[in-house]
Amino acid sequence: MFSKILIANRGEIACRVIKTARKMGIKTVAVYSDADKDALHVEMADEAVHIGPPQAAQSYLVIEKIIEACKKTGAEAVHPGYGFLSERAAFPRALAEAGIVFIGPNPHAIDAMGDKIESKKAAAAAKVSTVPGYLGVIENGEEAAKIADEIGYPVMIKASAGGGGKGMRIAYSRDEVQDGFDRAKSEAKSSFGDDRVFVEKFIVDPRHIEIQVLGDKHGNVIYLGERECSIQRRNQKVVEEAPSPLLDEETRRQMGEQAVALAKAVGYDSAGTVEFVAGQDKSFYFLEMNTRLQVEHPVTELITGIDLVEQMIRVAAGEKLALTQDDVKLNGWAVESRVYAEDPFRNFLPSTGRLVRYQPPAEGTHNGLTVRNDTGVYEGGEISIFYDPMIAKLVTHGPTRRKAIEAQADALDAFAIEGIGHNIPFLSALMSHPRWQEGYLSTGFIAEEYPSGFHATPAEGEIAKVLCAVATTLDHVMNSRKRKISGQISGPTVTFERRRVVQLIGEHGPELFPAEIETTETGYRVDLLTWHGQVTNIYMLRSPWKPGDLVWAGTIYDDVVNVQVRPIPNGFALSHRGVAVQARVYTEREAALAMLMPIKESAGGGKELLCPMPGLVVSISVTPGQEVKAGEALAVVEAMKMENVLRAERDGVIKAVHAKAGDSLAVDAVILEFA
Repeated sequence: MFSKILIANRGEIACRVIKTARKMGIKTVAVYSDADKDALHVEMADEAVHIGPPQAAQSYLVIEKIIEACKKTGAEAVHPGYGFLSERAAFPRALAEAGIVFIGPNPHAIDAMGDKIESKKAAAAAKVSTVPGYLGVIENGEEAAKIADEIGYPVMIKASAGGGGKGMRIAYSRDEVQDGFDRAKSEAKSSFGDDRVFVEKFIVDPRHIEIQVLGDKHGNVIYLGERECSIQRRNQKVVEEAPSPLLDEETRRQMGEQAVALAKAVGYDSAGTVEFVAGQDKSFYFLEMNTRLQVEHPVTELITGIDLVEQMIRVAAGEKLALTQDDVKLNGWAVESRVYAEDPFRNFLPSTGRLVRYQPPAEGTHNGLTVRNDTGVYEGGEISIFYDPMIAKLVTHGPTRRKAIEAQADALDAFAIEGIGHNIPFLSALMSHPRWQEGYLSTGFIAEEYPSGFHATPAEGEIAKVLCAVATTLDHVMNSRKRKISGQISGPTVTFERRRVVQLIGEHGPELFPAEIETTETGYRVDLLTWHGQVTNIYMLRSPWKPGDLVWAGTIYDDVVNVQVRPIPNGFALSHRGVAVQARVYTEREAALAMLMPIKESAGGGKELLCPMPGLVVSISVTPGQEVKAGEALAVVEAMKMENVLRAERDGVIKAVHAKAGDSLAVDAVILEFA
């Protein structure tokens, strides 16, 4: 076994590999760029080596620098994580020449399966069902359009060396093919250093299901069940689960055996994933093979009890698999949410900056439910514009799908982040979505269910009343604390404090809830009232919450409830199950006066195109004096390895252009002005 390994990656996956290596008694070496000098993976590793500037092309993607770091530290093997160099056959070949072991598949398997075009050819030759498409190299948008016309719309334009949604576009017409081809080619070149793209038929209402395979260097290959990865946005996975709610045992066996046969055909000898596109009728087609560890591997680990990173290390060291196919048993259900640094209320635009507060839910197993949080950040750290916007992967496991989803919803409500935008409100709302809970999924789920973007779920019904009860309790705790600080009298004699009016302010305006609170032996009792003083609802609450806590974590009767809390004037901003409201707590007189206060409207502009996120200007498509039509492309801004096309919202004339290609812009920087 190795005594020291180097992780040629960063962020949460580097931290993940370090944890397993530490468990196995193996020392670790981290590599880092200028942007990552204070990163968590650098802190966790036994040693760390600086490899260059923030740009990946000058640091994490430079093979020579990785090998030099290995020689400098005496690392015997390299784990590539995912992304970066993980699927480049040149990397393990260069490592082998330097006498260093690659913790991953052999170069031949990477060549055969890692390239999406070549892998489809290999699958077709092996008589594996594949999606109709053109697998040759396409030179330009016009040629791509002709091919798409022959295949039939819609089509998928995909980077051959792609992954993570980069270099992928769906086109429903000839015009969209040409524009999508250019964008996919540009993103592929920027992200992977390989601008080849191909075109294939896009299956309508498809599901994305993948099979985890594991092989050794002695010809043994097994499969570890499937993962459903259909909840995607812009072709990037957002929520994954294992097993899939679609498959039955027979379909699972067929997909698994097909994946194993394909892996054996190319001599695969590590952890890898065979991806399929599946129809709602359980038909499936080979999509591609990822010759590396997947981002979503934790859900497989939780339902099988198998540490995939450990298996990769043991296989690389020459050990035989200790498992046979009969040893693989699927236990319970696991759900993973990817927590991203992006603002769901601004069409998921990337958000960068400092994590002023970062408080993930507690990890561990309790009452048969497991919470796991794979992360590479810490409170006070910074989310950079140079890399993927992932903050963490929150994973829960339970005996059933319903229990795993409930555990995920509770954990998301307990996950508090301040300082940057994040997608937790969206993920929390999704967990309560009826279609998601029913398991009727497709890769178009988010686009279909949120066609106009994400908006906070209105505070209605029982959730509104629960938030009122929590707000009343928070206010009571705050007032009790203030009285103690100022030396005021406390206790049951202060009866005027019992009656309160909670004003919930959401997207649909304010709503008032009269309430009374009293302290009990175990916590608090909150009565919601009519305006005539009649009790409509009674809530018994318990929580150790104290001022300054980011989450009210407690119980209402016997139900566990987590509510994110942020103080505001006269109340609290609360978030729970995707519902975000401002809860202002007043005396009855204050409430009557508050209802008379005018609502301040924000002034609207519209004469400027502002940069929606920190990023790099790729191109400007217009010049001063030019007339533009609504929907016309104005500029392309790259942020976190994704190119974002900014389009005109209405017809107009360009007055001035203030940015140029190559400029690095802050959020809300003026790109151009309209006349």
